[in-house]
Amino acid sequence: MARLRLDIAYDGSGFHGWARQRPAPDGSATRTVQETLETALALVLRTEVGLTVAGRTDAGVHASGQVAHVDVPRVSLQQRSIDGDPGRLVRRLAKLLPEDIRVFAVTEVPPLFDARFSALERTYAYRVTTHPGGALPMRRSDTATWGKPVDLARMQNAADLLLGLNDFAAFCRARPHATTVRQLRHLRWAEASTSEEPELYIARVTADAFCWNMVRALVATCLIVGEGRRDEDWVSTLLTLRERSAQVPLAPARGLTLTGVAYPPEQDLAARSAQTRARRGSIG
Repeated sequence: MARLRLDIAYDGSGFHGWARQRPAPDGSATRTVQETLETALALVLRTEVGLTVAGRTDAGVHASGQVAHVDVPRVSLQQRSIDGDPGRLVRRLAKLLPEDIRVFAVTEVPPLFDARFSALERTYAYRVTTHPGGALPMRRSDTATWGKPVDLARMQNAADLLLGLNDFAAFCRARPHATTVRQLRHLRWAEASTSEEPELYIARVTADAFCWNMVRALVATCLIVGEGRRDEDWVSTLLTLRERSAQVPLAPARGLTLTGVAYPPEQDLAARSAQTRARRGSIG
């Protein structure tokens, strides 16, 4: 068997998230990124495949730096059009995949590489405009609209309070037996306004991992403080909660893009995977 790494980008507007879903009662398949990719790969490689992804994105969320891995029989790479070179899959897949999803690199990686458990951190970008006219039409699929003006300094002050090792239960949809403790390493807001896109803000968010809906909840929290609806003490209070808070809405999915996943050197893959698999304990 050969383990392949795929570097992937997609416009999430037309997908019901990353993860393959059960067929509908009428037998029809729900369109997901995983199902679309696995179908194309199986056709090219002439074998069933199962992808493991770095981070499952929700419906409507995009990716420019998604990573997945797949194990395939080496004989599947010996076809004339591939000739043992996984990189040739890029051109083959481009001919089969719809325009809203692309694989930009396919490389063989060591067996210890795991797209999910070997990852050191994930980075997202969130684009949002507060202009009354909304997003630029050409950017409507990746730019959210927030209904009130915001103060950049207040948003950044809120963001700074969220940094570090915390239990983010107030910001996450609960999953059974899953921890909500995360190391939030970077949350930085910047104004990116231009004459074409006034009142545009971009947040860049990096953590060791994110739980379900966490990034969109963090973004909404900063925006709420930025518009003056809540003060910074509210943010500190949220970090003391141990269940999802109804006070925190989710920012629209379309503004969110997974931009990158970082991995350790090859010699550290096993240690990193073991560390990630170990359940994070409570931080009190």
